[in-house]
Order: sequence, then C-alpha cells, then structure tokens
Amino acid sequence: MTATDATLLELPSIESVRRTVNGVDLHVVRAGDPADPLVVLLHGFPDFWYGWRHQIPALVDAGFSVAVPDQRGYNLSEKPRGLDAYRMRELSRDVVELVAAEDRDRAHVIGHDWGAAVAWDLALRHPETVDRLGIINVPHPTVMRRALRSNPRQLFRSWYMFAFQLPRVPELFLGRDDARGMLDVLEESANPGAFTDEDLKHYRDAWRRQGAVRGAVNWYRALIRRPDRPPRETVDAPTLVVWGDEDVALLPKLATESVGYCTDGRLERVPWASHWVHDEEPDRVNDALIAHLKAEPESGSGD
Repeated sequence: MTATDATLLELPSIESVRRTVNGVDLHVVRAGDPADPLVVLLHGFPDFWYGWRHQIPALVDAGFSVAVPDQRGYNLSEKPRGLDAYRMRELSRDVVELVAAEDRDRAHVIGHDWGAAVAWDLALRHPETVDRLGIINVPHPTVMRRALRSNPRQLFRSWYMFAFQLPRVPELFLGRDDARGMLDVLEESANPGAFTDEDLKHYRDAWRRQGAVRGAVNWYRALIRRPDRPPRETVDAPTLVVWGDEDVALLPKLATESVGYCTDGRLERVPWASHWVHDEEPDRVNDALIAHLKAEPESGSGD
C-alpha cells in the first residue's frame, strides 16, 4: 500500500502531523506559514484530505495557513467502531479541538459533502470557533431534514443513506474488488475528467486501509440512528455556499434555501458542475473562496 499522506503534493511547506483531539488520533496535513490566518478544510464521502489538492496551494499562495484533517474513520486517522463516536457533536468537537491544537481560538472553516455538514453544525453548535464559513454542495441541516420529509424527489436521490443502514452489506459492496465500489461512487457522481487515473490510484490506496470503508459508512448510520441536532438554526458567521447544480444526490433548490438560514450569506452557483465542483472548476471555486475569506467585515457586523 502506497503513501496517502502529505507527500502526495509537492509544496515546500506541506507536512503530515498527528493531532490527538477529542479522544481520537487524526492525521492532519499542514501547509503555509503558521503565522498566517488559519483555514480548516473538511472533506466528505468518499474522500480524504487529498480532495482539497486544488485548494491547498491556492490558499497558501493567497496568504493563508491550512489544516486539512483526514476526518475520524478515514484514511490515516483513527477509526472508532461504535456509532456514538460518529455523532455530529463529536465530529464538530474534533474541529474545535483541532483549531485549539493549532494554537488558535478561531479559524475559517470550509467543508464539502459530509465535511460541509460538519462545518454547518460547527457554526451552529460552536459559533465562537468559526470566523468565515465556506460550504460546498451540502444543504443546511434544517433544509435537508425538511426536504427528506416533504420532497419525494430528494428522498429518492437520498436512497443510499438508508441503504447504508444495513449491517455489513455496504462494506462488502463498497470494498469489493480492492475498493472498486468506492471508486465507482466517486466516478459516477462526477463529470468526466474530474479525477485522473493517478487521483483514482490514491483514492483506492486510501480506501484499502483497514476499517476505512466501515468508518465512512458509520457516519451515515449515526446520522439516522444517533440524530444530534444543533441548538440553533441561524448561522451568524459570514457564509459562502458554492453549488454545482448537476449534483446527482442533491436538488439545486436546497442551496437557495440554505442561504436563507444565514444572516450574511451568499450563493455561488456553477450550473454545469457536479457534486465535485471544487475538482471540476478549481480556479473558479478557489477565486470565490479566497475573495470570501479576504472580504472586509461589514460595518457594525461584529465579525
């Protein structure tokens, strides 16, 4: 099995470090000048830190320091077995303590897919930790819950969330043929060309690690079996939502509805992009994120 750590990117300041946070050991990729403003990048499913390969150099060049964890259950990070370990409050607490481990009180936080779900929850559960929030292709939790209850089209698109509740079957299906199932999910949810053959090799290496498929699936099991709503619905941190409208799993209208739960929110749509918009249109996404992170706070906003 080949390396799936920071050596995958050629960047002068990049390194892999270990951080023990909230009782778990996380692999974290660090890059940039530690004195620069901190951005935490949170990946989703089926992904690992490498999913931010296009954003890490751009953010460092723009004057930011970045911390990119393999979230618990993924790649080189610890993979707890019990479902309680994957409750949303635990996933958010990981980020709070990661920010503290980087000797910061607050950070900018950007998430994609499940990482965006954690970012939303963090901004609602621990607003004191988030400076500016970036969300890529996952709706606000209230919007998602309402859509699953009332929108048959969204319920149909989310069938896999319920299939993942089965014991052992998802692990067998996704891990078959040397993690071929995971690669199928990745490729079938993206536009052609989003991932190179070399990218897919790295993804396969990450998913072949013992317990990685089970850990990722347990996020979905905990969502249904260990529901854990945040204490509020309104996000106060300035928020940019970036959305690829050709997402096979999520309806475009969820993006607009999500911005409505932000006191200072903006939506950047990319109509032709898929769920993996930051892989397919990295320059456009990077420019939008950097402009958002560097924006001056509005007078009287308290930001």
